[in-house]
Amino acid sequence: MSRKRVQITSNGASESETAAIVAAVEQFLADTAPPPADERAAISPWARAALEEGIAARQLHGDAWGHAPRPR
Repeated sequence: MSRKRVQITSNGASESETAAIVAAVEQFLADTAPPPADERAAISPWARAALEEGIAARQLHGDAWGHAPRPR
């Protein structure tokens, strides 16, 4: 997660006032940040379907894609 740092430099505010402002801004940023991206959404539905089909096909036929056929 990328974390931004908020810093205020001011001659007119006390240290406690500045800290309160920074805390409020950081809380606002945390509250309004977009939700983290779903890891499962990284692969397209088409690619997921192809992978699932390939896995299902391999479970049905053990001699697919480079595996030697079973001796008979």
